[in-house]
Amino acid sequence: MSKHVLIVDDSRVSRMLARAYLEEKRPDWRFFEAASGEEALSIVAREPIELVTLDVNMPGMSGLVAGEQMLQLHPGLSVVVLTANVQSSVRQRAEALGMCFLQKPVTEAVIAQLLELVEGA
Repeated sequence: MSKHVLIVDDSRVSRMLARAYLEEKRPDWRFFEAASGEEALSIVAREPIELVTLDVNMPGMSGLVAGEQMLQLHPGLSVVVLTANVQSSVRQRAEALGMCFLQKPVTEAVIAQLLELVEGA
């Protein structure tokens, strides 16, 4: 089943890696990319996004703030925080907001974990 996926990270390399690994595993999914929280919110407002991967530390709006706003607009949205910021306070805040939490770097194994989280496979 096709999903609409938004990959949000200010690192172009991280976005490219996440997309490449996801496209390899789920070639029928449709992908969108954003380099900031503000850009991500704009995409979520106009596209039927079902899954968001979200970095925390980005210029402007943080990923946690963007994710919280996305979930307020679309409560059924799956949001996975994918970040190198592994402070327990960040993890706890993400989980309290209903987001899953995975640690960078973006690897094939991390993407496999992401798919398990969102698909229950």
